[in-house]
Amino acid sequence: MKAVVFHALGDIRLDEVSEPTLQQDTDAIVRLTSSAICGTDLHFIRGTMAGVEPGTILGHEGVGIVESIGSGVRNLKVGDRVVVPSTVACGYCAYCRAGYYAQCDNANPNGPGTAFYGGPKEAGGLDGMQAEKVRVPFAHVNLVGLPDEVSDDEAILISDIFPTGYFGADIAGIKPGHIVAVFGCGPVGQFAIASAKLLGAGRVIAVDQHADRLEMARNQGAEVVDFSKEDPVATIKALTGGIGVDSVIDAVGVDAEHAHEGAAKASRSPEDASKASPEARTEGEHYKAGDGPMQSLAWAVEAVAKAGTISIVGVYPPTDNLFPIGLAMNKNLTIRMGNCNHLKYVPMLVELVRTGRVRPTAILTQDEPLSDVIGAYEQFDKRQPGWIKVALQPAG
Repeated sequence: MKAVVFHALGDIRLDEVSEPTLQQDTDAIVRLTSSAICGTDLHFIRGTMAGVEPGTILGHEGVGIVESIGSGVRNLKVGDRVVVPSTVACGYCAYCRAGYYAQCDNANPNGPGTAFYGGPKEAGGLDGMQAEKVRVPFAHVNLVGLPDEVSDDEAILISDIFPTGYFGADIAGIKPGHIVAVFGCGPVGQFAIASAKLLGAGRVIAVDQHADRLEMARNQGAEVVDFSKEDPVATIKALTGGIGVDSVIDAVGVDAEHAHEGAAKASRSPEDASKASPEARTEGEHYKAGDGPMQSLAWAVEAVAKAGTISIVGVYPPTDNLFPIGLAMNKNLTIRMGNCNHLKYVPMLVELVRTGRVRPTAILTQDEPLSDVIGAYEQFDKRQPGWIKVALQPAG
């Protein structure tokens, strides 16, 4: 079968590889009808997230048809149409029973840490879904049936990015009427905006520097802030009567290392800073270039109101260990974060889409055949205008 294979940093190829086979009685083999490219895949290729072994098939989003099942899978049958949540869980350990599927004790033999498809050895070393077929472990738990009313294009967005955005909003402590800021308007950020509204947010302020992403956020009803043209913290404070927002969702993660380039353009000048209060001058220091991956978190701590909540669902590698803890502590902030517990949300989101309450496909901007995947990766990596979320058609 054809699959996207990681060979080395900067080197991925569409290779002919062996088809997966059942290894445990709880496995299933799924013939994929849709997959996708995620920003996390780019981290592996660039090396900003290390540990992917040569020969690993990439991709952690998938929709398809059950082709074969082990004897221990009692809730599915061959021919069932399913979505594959991107993280893997056993369904019976204490963490799974508490809904913390991302911290499953058994799905990742190389842990601790979340098990997911197409990632580093430390994440389980499982082959991914940018392929024609995939082996799904603990299939009775890690496959969710799809009704006819939910299309492949809708379902592929429920495999990872919609639940991740919803998770970000869920742990942000949003109450009806709250004002929420979302930093990063890529696919997860777009779903964080939509999810904040589902949870009753009165206003959502979306922060990014890419015009197409800001336009998509505006089309959802968000108030947009271009941090390459204006100081995002000062703008958020101005939009909230100087108080700040009730919650911030960081949907950026390690990509924030690029944020300081635009932020430097909008930073306060030394003259402006000298006229500001001591508190404002301290905040202004965070807008200087060179802060790297912590830039969005510094903004988050400053932009949220006292006793507010910061939700972090953007991906950060374990090596990132800087955080403005002093300011956060003195503002009595609540900080919640982690990898998404996909299985907690996927069935609910399938139902929201089935009933028409949510139409997620506005986020899907490209639909490419697997045969053109290398070119699609190149365009996605360049952040070509309009390339926000790319679906792949593994089955032709």
